[in-house]
Amino acid sequence: MNTVNSTPPIDKKDWIAGLDKGLALLQTFDEHNSRQTATQAGLRCGLSRTAARRYLLTLLNLGYVATDGKLFWLSPKIMRLGQAYLDSARLPRIVQPSLQRLAMNTQEISFVAVLDGYELVYVARNGPTRSMNTSFALGARVPGHVTSAGVVLMAYLGEEAVDEWLATTRLPTFTAHTITDPQRLREEMARIRQQGWGMSEQQLDLAYRGVAVPLRDHRGQVVASLSVSMPIQFETAQEAVDRVLPLLKEVAQSLRPLL
Repeated sequence: MNTVNSTPPIDKKDWIAGLDKGLALLQTFDEHNSRQTATQAGLRCGLSRTAARRYLLTLLNLGYVATDGKLFWLSPKIMRLGQAYLDSARLPRIVQPSLQRLAMNTQEISFVAVLDGYELVYVARNGPTRSMNTSFALGARVPGHVTSAGVVLMAYLGEEAVDEWLATTRLPTFTAHTITDPQRLREEMARIRQQGWGMSEQQLDLAYRGVAVPLRDHRGQVVASLSVSMPIQFETAQEAVDRVLPLLKEVAQSLRPLL
């Protein structure tokens, strides 16, 4: 699997700095900073108040942000950007029939996810709707260490990339079960590379477990993860693995020639 920052360098003459800064400004809006002044948004992405205000007014004119004259916030139009990926990307379209089959055979929610930096992003899902953490929604982003899918993908980045991640990234705690000890994570990832699959229990959402396997393309490269999420009820962890892992492996193998 390619390392996290594997995009080839771009020639300086092809670089459009304004686009870079505008996108960086959009990414300053999040759960904790949903409404910001130009000064606040600028500070979060290294722009002066004047520059940030100009970018925000341009985005306002394009319909991607709204304002009350002082504060700015994202408008619903911004969702078109994420939806464009889901509508046009090859991976979500290819895996959807297999996800449906996996969900039917396991009676659980099935997912395909990829890494964006050190965050996990769900790009396809199928299965019953349950009262789960919104972090499991299509398009949601979560830290890579708190789900089976994320830990599997991080494991296949290799030891060097994992060490860099652990050295530079804060590992937030979501539940009392969240693993934030770097050595425990290294041991878990080594186990995943050896056995070829991973499991996570209650690290992001209480009373839920997930089991995941890597999705490889026809060249053998890990390009995504395939997982199922299920409530922890009357089934032990081993019983859950015995029930869903063979189906996960079967679906992953059937997708390999198509990826």
